[in-house]
Amino acid sequence: MNNSPLLKHRSIPATAQQTLVASGVDPVLARIFAARGITHSVELDLALKRLPPVNQMKGAMAAAARLAQAIDQQERIVVVADYDADGATACAIALRGLRAMGACVDFLVPNRFEHGYGLTPDIVALAAAKHPRILLTVDNGIASVDGVRVAANIGVDTIITDHHLPAAQLPEPAIIVNPNQPDCLFPSKHLAGVGVMFYVLIALRSLLRERGALTDDALPNLAAMLDLVALGTVADVVPLDNVNRILVDQGLRRIRSGQASAGVQALFDVARRSHIAAHTFDLGFAIGPRLNAAGRLADMSLGIRCLLADDAATALPIAQELDALNRARREVEADIQKEAIDVLQQNIAAAADVEHYTICLARPDWHPGVIGLVASRLKDRFHRPAIVFGNAGGNANDDAAVGELRGSGRSVPGFHLRDALDLITKRAPHLVHKFGGHAMAAGLTLHESALPEFIEHFERVAREWLTPAQLDRVVETDGELDADACTFSLAQTLRDHVWGQGFPAPRFDGEFAVEQQTIVGEKHSRLVLRNRNQTFNAILFQCAEPLPERIRAAYRLDINEYRGTQSLQLVVEHWWMV
Repeated sequence: MNNSPLLKHRSIPATAQQTLVASGVDPVLARIFAARGITHSVELDLALKRLPPVNQMKGAMAAAARLAQAIDQQERIVVVADYDADGATACAIALRGLRAMGACVDFLVPNRFEHGYGLTPDIVALAAAKHPRILLTVDNGIASVDGVRVAANIGVDTIITDHHLPAAQLPEPAIIVNPNQPDCLFPSKHLAGVGVMFYVLIALRSLLRERGALTDDALPNLAAMLDLVALGTVADVVPLDNVNRILVDQGLRRIRSGQASAGVQALFDVARRSHIAAHTFDLGFAIGPRLNAAGRLADMSLGIRCLLADDAATALPIAQELDALNRARREVEADIQKEAIDVLQQNIAAAADVEHYTICLARPDWHPGVIGLVASRLKDRFHRPAIVFGNAGGNANDDAAVGELRGSGRSVPGFHLRDALDLITKRAPHLVHKFGGHAMAAGLTLHESALPEFIEHFERVAREWLTPAQLDRVVETDGELDADACTFSLAQTLRDHVWGQGFPAPRFDGEFAVEQQTIVGEKHSRLVLRNRNQTFNAILFQCAEPLPERIRAAYRLDINEYRGTQSLQLVVEHWWMV
């Protein structure tokens, strides 16, 4: 597998760039935005008023009507969450919003190791102990055909709020709110689960106001929960289309202004991140992982309690627990990643004349809470669709779980992972017990005896769908940046914008003379680079090898803070010998 990346400049539609410049957008920013599909300056307006209306979300008004009835009759609602950051934030806003509107509501989150994913019959049985009249799923449920049927049989209604891709059969009877369900006209198909739940709350608030059930003074300010919506959206790595960018931008504005919830603020504190300068990187790589650690190694109820805390005294001790879990998670992940790479390199050496299109590794003792992270690391390193299997967990007394493996996969552009698993199950129905997910991430379970045949099918589908060129690691940049334009001011401007999945942070490339290299932290390099008559301080992580005198570097503009002083810094992400 070729591990050396190719350099490629993003395509910049000239007409869009010119239109943006003509409307007053800075030329450098116009070039960046045009390369990301922005054609008019109005798309850069991230005000809440530009969100699509709630009546375009199929099922939202029906869900609101049923929830309003439950509030009126004080029927108990139990929220069934998922055990990741998206599910936790969706659960938190559901509880906060519903309680503020007078609902009697509790929650239940499945344990990854005991219950598996979604509204299963076992979860319905657990929820039944809370005597609900309504089960409200957040970030799950679209595949829970059996669970919804069991709930109906015991007289419990189900409202599903989800964003995962539906199968041919939808759960029934249920009210379903999912922008990816058939005939839903909502323009964004990339909302995270927390975004879907946020829209249901908007619908409910609107209905209660219309009916006069609550006065305007009593209606909750749903915008106060946008910090949670932003966190769940970024942490779930959904594409940041226009709708998601509005939600994330508005959430970041609240965090920066000191209006974050006590739980989010506590997570910023334990991560030693400044909320005043909060940006998407913080949510995705500092706050999200600490919240996710609860679901990966313990019980996501801990993370949800953090997000529900009303004051710092309650939130901070929980955030500290999450921080400790995250440190433990990193250790477990590092051990498994090393083992996985060792196994993979042995496999490559044993089949040196065969170029594999996929990566598929399994060990029954690998921790199911981190296999998705390891799959992501392998995908990034080798640019192949990767699935890593570990222990399926479950009840040790359950004979059906003996020998079962749980897999978590990550994909590359051009290979729709969930559709690939769907095709495999059609070709070999006996292989996969269950599966679900998105284009870029999916999960499945199967028996360990089925693994060799599954690997063959997975590789075959990849060879049918991917070309050799699509397996090349490519580093995309926004081209060269004039040395005069490479400024602290531009770095500040870029940092304040919303970047992420599908809307990548700007990356530039250029040729530099390496004037100085100092090793820091034993494995990183602090550099002084020269481009023509300009010199720049730079950092190159995870590289302590001596650099040549001249390099071509792909880099991001960043702001370095040291002893209260801020300065421009280039973060070198890749380099090539000139």
